Amino acid sequence: MREVTIAVAQMVPQLGKVPENLKRMGEMVDEICRTQKIDILVFPELVTTGYECGVQFTDLAERVPGPSVNYLAQRAADYEAYIAFGMVEKAKVETVLYNTAVLIDPSGELAATYHKVHLKGEERLAFRPGFRNTVVETKYGQIGLLLGWDLAFPEAARCLTLQGMELLCVCANWESPHSAEWRAYLAARAFENAIFVAAANRLGEDYTISFFGDSEIIGPRGEVYASFEENVEGFRVAKVDLDEVKKYREELQILQCRQPQAYREIVKMY
Repeated sequence: MREVTIAVAQMVPQLGKVPENLKRMGEMVDEICRTQKIDILVFPELVTTGYECGVQFTDLAERVPGPSVNYLAQRAADYEAYIAFGMVEKAKVETVLYNTAVLIDPSGELAATYHKVHLKGEERLAFRPGFRNTVVETKYGQIGLLLGWDLAFPEAARCLTLQGMELLCVCANWESPHSAEWRAYLAARAFENAIFVAAANRLGEDYTISFFGDSEIIGPRGEVYASFEENVEGFRVAKVDLDEVKKYREELQILQCRQPQAYREIVKMY
């Protein structure tokens, strides 16, 4: 057995207030990890800044690593846990910004970054889309990263699966009233790839958009290991066995029975 204890945290970021958001994240890490051993902790997308920052993203963007990563790296090292979270990243060319997922390892080192590929709405005005998938080998297994709307594209999770992913960490800003889509996509990505999914979605309101939470941990047969009954700040924890990924893939033959030669249209632009 490869037992892993996963936590998903949902919170209400204060728009444009990075120090306050980092402080709240630090408090939540302490609250989650002080009383139990957590192996992997997932926070929402753009959790350090909030979502509707517009041109302010330019001033809020940071290098990776930088102050936000360093702050959370210390927390990761304190509790020997992986921490995944979303932020706005400044590229080497300072006018280029990415909507980024960061994974920090239990020693406090940067394990991986992922730039959101599927940008939605006004995100396209603020960020440059990514073009690479991110799967990282960890002490527990292979972890993949996605951000928000990436979840709506089955190709994204399937590519990660074909790279060996066993656990998908999703940092999200999934807005109201689309909670039914959110839950359906989470279950579908888990089912169709025989993977575990740990998805953290934010709460609260920005200027024009509200968010509903519904963070979940889901197993490779679509079973819900942990979820929120109410849309409140907090966290949920589940212990999972990553060996179940191999078990169900062998049982269902989901990957073995693929016929890639029949899928050529999948890479064509619409």
